[in-house]
Order: sequence, then C-alpha cells, then structure tokens
Amino acid sequence: MSFHQNILKARSHIAFTIGLCLAAGFALSMETGIANSLRGSASVKIAKSDDQTALVEAAKLSTVDLEYAQSAWAYFESNLQPDTGLVNAVNNFPSTTIWDQASYLLALISAQRLGIIDKHTFAQRMNASLHTLARLPLFDGKLPNKVYDTRTLVMTNYANTPIERGIGWSALDIARVTVPLNILLFDYPNHASAAGDILSNWDFSAMLTNGTMFGARVDDNGQTERVQEGRLGYEEYGARAVNLLGLDALTAAKYDDYLSYANVAGQKIAIDSRSFSEFDAHNYVVSEPYILTAIEFGLDFDSKELAHRIYRAQHERYKRSGIVTAVSEDNIDQEPYFLYNTVYANGTPWNALAEDGSQHPDKRTVSTKAAFGWDAIYATEYTAKLMDYVGKTKTENGGFASGVYESDGRTNAITTANTNAIILETLQYKANGPLLTARFKKKGKL
Repeated sequence: MSFHQNILKARSHIAFTIGLCLAAGFALSMETGIANSLRGSASVKIAKSDDQTALVEAAKLSTVDLEYAQSAWAYFESNLQPDTGLVNAVNNFPSTTIWDQASYLLALISAQRLGIIDKHTFAQRMNASLHTLARLPLFDGKLPNKVYDTRTLVMTNYANTPIERGIGWSALDIARVTVPLNILLFDYPNHASAAGDILSNWDFSAMLTNGTMFGARVDDNGQTERVQEGRLGYEEYGARAVNLLGLDALTAAKYDDYLSYANVAGQKIAIDSRSFSEFDAHNYVVSEPYILTAIEFGLDFDSKELAHRIYRAQHERYKRSGIVTAVSEDNIDQEPYFLYNTVYANGTPWNALAEDGSQHPDKRTVSTKAAFGWDAIYATEYTAKLMDYVGKTKTENGGFASGVYESDGRTNAITTANTNAIILETLQYKANGPLLTARFKKKGKL
C-alpha cells in the first residue's frame, strides 16, 4: 500500500491518537506546563509578559480587505506558467524555489476559502501544480532542488542558470511545502491522493537526523554536504510542519535549546545563541516565521510570547524614533536584491544584511507582508498605521510590491509570490483563523 493511501486510511486513527496525546499533554501541563516539559533541564525560560499583546478574534472581512485579496491574487494570475502550473517567484522572472511554490499552494487555498476564485479554477490550478511537483527532478534523487526554471522544470541556480545535478535542497523550503500538502490530505479529498504521491516520492530521511533538519549543498569538491538548517523562529516553524507527517523533528521544534536574549528597544528579544563564526549561519530575528506560525498553525504559549516581544520592539522603535518599522526578509529592486531586515542579527539591533553578511542599513524597508501579518494577528492602532503606510505598495495590475524604503519612503517596487501569498494567508486568517485549525472552528469558536 502506498504512503498516501496509508495516510488517507489512517486519518481517523491519527485524529484519535492526537486527541489522546493532547489530553495527556494537558494533564501534564497542569503540573509543570507543556513548554517546561519539552525544555528538560534547560536553564533559559520563556516567561509570559504582563502586557502581552492580545490576539484578535476572527471576523468578517471588510470591503477593503476583499479588495486587497483580489489585488494579491492578481500576482498569481499574471505569473502562472500554463505549461507547468508553477508560478514565478518574482514577477516576470521564470524561476522558483520550493518555498515559493508552497506559498502559491497556500495562496490558492486561501483564495478559494475567501471566495476570490471559484471551485473550478481552484481545482484546475491545484491539479496542474501537484502534477508538476510530483515529477520534479530531485537533487541526488532524494529531495527537490533549491531552484527550478518554472517553464521547463530544469534544476538551476539562483540566477536561473541550468545545473544538471542541481545545487542542493533546503530543509526549510521542503518543510514549508508540507503545510499545504497536509491541508490537502485532510480537507480536500479530491486532491489528497496527488498530495500523498508527492510526499511518498521524497526521501525525508535525508533531511532529518536525531530530530534536527539538514539541508544539502555541493562543496568545492563536488560532493554533497549536509548542513544543519534553521535558526530560532524558522527552525521551530519548519519542525512543526515536518511533525505533521509523523516524522521526528522534535529537537528542532524546541525554542529553548539555543535560546538567549538581547535587549532591543526595551524588549527582551529571543535570539539564537549559535554564532555565525562557529556555525556558518546568520542568526536573523525577523517577523515572518512568527507570523507564519500564527496564521497557519496558531500560536502556542512560547511562540505567542516571542511574537509579542518582536512585534512590540518594532512598535517601540517607532515610538522612540518616529521611524515606521515592520521588518522581515524581502526581495529588493536593487543590489544585493535580497535583504534580511531584522530586529536583531549577528550582535546588531535593526541589522539589514545580505546572505553574505554585508550590511545595507540604507536599504532597510518597511515590509508589506509584515505589516499585513501583524495587523491580522493584533489589529492595534500601530498595525493600522502600518497598513496605511504600505497602502501605496498596491500595484495597478500585479499584486502588492514588497515594501517601502525606510530612508526615503520610495516603494520597493519588486513584486513576489511570497509577499502576495502571505497577504492572502493573513486575510484568510482574519476571516477564519489559522489555516490548519480552521476545520475545527464552529460558530466562531475554536
């Protein structure tokens, strides 16, 4: 029996088992707290703030919200590759990552649930995309390459230059695509079989060791090198996604195993204690993983607190300096073309850095997707200000641009699948709650 058939047949047993685990976990939490039970002997704790920002309840979308959803969907209308069913990650550039195709699937699901597209359009587009994902050439025959040409499915590098072997896989990208595939398995029976075929075709054991996620790259000698992937925020988000498959990513799911703190704008911000010099990976603190966790899974005790502090630091920066602040990683319309606009990175608050570690504070942006995300989660006076500020990023015919440059207020004119998908996800969240728990929502209650 195939992997996906087993998944489908076992769904009721899985749900029952999950219920038992939740009940047991609740009982345990009465004595020690669920979060503490996962931490073991760790000395660094996550304590709830007395002034923790309250989450907003789901509500009917406004006319403006629906107009925003229509505008965001316009990106996917204009960037679909009809021969493959994939969508360009960046406007008019025929390249994509697995992360961006995950974003597209989540945009499709969100658009359908919001009534932006009809059932026929949803089914047609979803079928085409799933068919293509099932036949992607795989790096080392194990997992999807980091980048593909959306027209031909050829493995490429980030410049979209064909690379016959590929350049490696991203564990975080692959983890993200399991989110929409799991939604399809449980909520969309007409697409569950195709989703199961994709999952059964990929060798997840290659990216998981002792509960930790590993990406792959090609070293200077042409050999495949596995590297631990993920830092605080993204690592836990990816682990939650992988755990949906029943695979072991429990070590990566812990917030406290490499937890440290830094004071930023009066907030005790959680940071990853692994240094770049020792681990060859930057410890970015950005908005996106916490926003994605909220709108897809729902925030738990720890992530709710960490998200609150990251949001509050950005609000406090605005109150102290008058600089509108909503930071996350984004494509930009000039060199180096992609920046991590952070709350904190590599020892520096409000660091704006490229993948190579070079700093670009003059190119820091107010992120459109971060503004939408924080507003969907908290709906405060400050998030309303953020929404007003990024309103000008709405384009006439291709979705929302990625943001606004902090230095001069100029629009960061590049448009991407990820930004517009997250906008659709945030609007779906405002209307229905987290994507993965929406099926349990009855009469306005979870």
